[in-house]
Amino acid sequence: MTRRRLYSGAFLLSLDLMMQGSAFGQIQDMKLLNVPIDISNDFRSFTNTYYLADSLAKFNPTTGMGEVKYKRYNYQTRQAFNNMLGVLRPAAANEFPTTEYAAAPSLPFSVEFVSARTIRIRAASGPQLKGNEESLMLVGGKAPVDSKSWKYSKVTGGHQYTSTYGSVTVLENPWHVEIRDAKGKLLTKTIHHQDNAEASYTPVMPFSFVRRAEDYSRSMSAAFALSPDEKIFGCGESFTQFNKRGQKVVLWGDDANGIQNETMYKPIPFFMSSRGYGMFMHTSSPITCDFGKYFNAVNSMLIGDDALDLFVFVGEPKDILDEYTNLTGKAAMPPLWSFGFWQSRITYFSEKEGREVAAKLRENKIPADVIHFDTGWFTTDWRTDYKFAPARFNDPKGMISDLKKDGFHISLWQLPYFTPQNKLFPELVEKGLVVKDAKGNLPYEDAVLDFSNPKTVIWYQEKIADLLKLGVGAIKVDFGEAAPANGLYYSGKTGFYEHNLYPLRYNKAVADITKKVSGDNIIWARSTWAGSQRYPLHWGGDAENTDDAMAAELRGGLSFGLSGFSFWSHDIGGFVLKTPEELYKRWAAFGMLTSHTRSHGAPPKEAWEYSPQFLKDFRMADEMRYKLMPYIYAQAKQCTEKGLPMVRALFVEFPNDPGSWLIDNEYMFGADMLVAPMFEAGTERNVYLPTGKWIDYQSGQVYTGGGWNVIKAGPVQAVVLVRDGSVIPHIKLAQSTAQMDWKNLSLVAYSADSNTLKGYVCLPADNVLREVSLTKQGTGFQLTNDPLKGKVKFQVQSNTDYSQAQARN
Repeated sequence: MTRRRLYSGAFLLSLDLMMQGSAFGQIQDMKLLNVPIDISNDFRSFTNTYYLADSLAKFNPTTGMGEVKYKRYNYQTRQAFNNMLGVLRPAAANEFPTTEYAAAPSLPFSVEFVSARTIRIRAASGPQLKGNEESLMLVGGKAPVDSKSWKYSKVTGGHQYTSTYGSVTVLENPWHVEIRDAKGKLLTKTIHHQDNAEASYTPVMPFSFVRRAEDYSRSMSAAFALSPDEKIFGCGESFTQFNKRGQKVVLWGDDANGIQNETMYKPIPFFMSSRGYGMFMHTSSPITCDFGKYFNAVNSMLIGDDALDLFVFVGEPKDILDEYTNLTGKAAMPPLWSFGFWQSRITYFSEKEGREVAAKLRENKIPADVIHFDTGWFTTDWRTDYKFAPARFNDPKGMISDLKKDGFHISLWQLPYFTPQNKLFPELVEKGLVVKDAKGNLPYEDAVLDFSNPKTVIWYQEKIADLLKLGVGAIKVDFGEAAPANGLYYSGKTGFYEHNLYPLRYNKAVADITKKVSGDNIIWARSTWAGSQRYPLHWGGDAENTDDAMAAELRGGLSFGLSGFSFWSHDIGGFVLKTPEELYKRWAAFGMLTSHTRSHGAPPKEAWEYSPQFLKDFRMADEMRYKLMPYIYAQAKQCTEKGLPMVRALFVEFPNDPGSWLIDNEYMFGADMLVAPMFEAGTERNVYLPTGKWIDYQSGQVYTGGGWNVIKAGPVQAVVLVRDGSVIPHIKLAQSTAQMDWKNLSLVAYSADSNTLKGYVCLPADNVLREVSLTKQGTGFQLTNDPLKGKVKFQVQSNTDYSQAQARN
């Protein structure tokens, strides 16, 4: 058998395994391994006991600490006109001796302040024996305390705290917590049993906790009011409808096996509201958020944890994202080369293939910076042993060195699961570095690394470090969504609390060792939890090769960006099958205008394997990205400072434009460029433009915002527009970022009516963000300020002059 046929056979096996996985995606409530845990049924059980928050038992205004009295309820049936309802009714205590247990317990509650915009609400259903432990989700492990920005006043029936940006009112009886903005508008409030019992026939679970009859475990229900026309966004990389109002969202990491179902690779316990607030549910337990699905006026955050730790942020979207990422961390700045094009497929199997792909990229003048080896660089495909297959990689270090001289970095795939056939399996089990079950055995057939064990992290990082020391640029942090829910972890916790935290531990382990060895802030990960944004970057999973999947990918990316993540990518053209050429062309334009860009999936993914026209079109889209690198890099730097996403929902930039809150098929690429991908074959599409003037990046035509326009796609198959008054820095085309000349930049002015224009530059040499401004002088533009004091030669051009010059070249 020839080597080529051997590789082909290995690929077919890999593809077959991949297709089998894709064909059987996870569905909720099927009682299968690692099925997402939806705790909502526990709040609808006739056997459980419910404790409804009733009144403020005591409160210390100085500390913000007190107790809430909870009253005991059970479900009972009520029949009327041949219709049966389950309704909550007061219940007597069922414990014996009756002298030993409270029928209506008073339990801890507190209001604290993190900043002038951030409120922390805590409540417990019982004793918290580890209440002061540090949290991996928070920067430094603890939330800061700001007692100076909020002023206390006694109000009728309760207590009020006020800052420059809003107020919090705690009412005593019935107990409520009300959140208002600076103008006094009610943003949301807790739901008391009386709120709906007196106004609706529909039984609604108010702010409460459940005590399960089967094991006496407890979980919280944080119920808050929703207002008419209120919209909800975020919750991680969710591919369902963009606005989560009216949906039930289960926050439990899952190998979603695609991007057109309701489960998520990247759930994040954070959301923001169009009403001017956001909420972070600080827990790693499973969460079910019912955003008005069951009862449209109530947001029920059903939290598996037996305590509630809720951070509330007030302000506009940018304020909320800034506050949330101040608390949980902002993205580190990835290296310049990571913003170049990543060429991949499932999978390259040899050094020969890697070198051939690199040569073909340069031969066909497709700018590129990364070649990724997926599952096939080991001796046995998919079997992670951290060693290049010696039969197929004669000199991996030499290959990496040679390719780096030509402007390429190498990325390598791996995963944290070890099959029984893996030679590392016995060592991991013997050293106790894996997750165990209740008996001390393995919960799965595979051994799953236990990243809560410091010894596991050290063992694992040594393996990764050896690869990085060879010169590998990035490690693909694949999988991570299947940490055993019934596992026992070194931390002393079960998978109920460790499953969702696993991706964060996994991301951190790779990011930390990469930073230590190479100095770069870079991983390529699929799974996340709150705090993972500190360790860029993440990609969108195994997309189907369809128009609908392309649209779902953007919805996921927008939601992910509204969950605190600055950087995100996706497999251009989809992952599962060979990409249809026409779809690939449209998806390439979308992919090149994302923070990071990779072609990956079932082969072929190389542009030269398609028609000559496709090769030309793909090259054109890629060249556009590389010329825009100064804009991309500066916008990325600003994102790391403000907690903003590169792929940005329109309403982040235009919160006062009502139409912007409705758009899920366009995005802002950074602050100044609007991208409307072509999700279907055709030459034009409807594009919503926020208020202001917009200039077509490819044609130069000017459009007036504040409504819908029918706009033709340019040669690069997307509608791309620039805000009036923007300065978009460009650089001369190079075949890799390593070959770019950052001492000569073009400042391109996009002006319809503006006389003063603004933009940003950030040089990779110092990573300092600097503002540049231009003023109109006759028919041209002049640099108003030179923040680099002559260190960079700026060529100032109008967008028309720049386009004409590029056409001549």
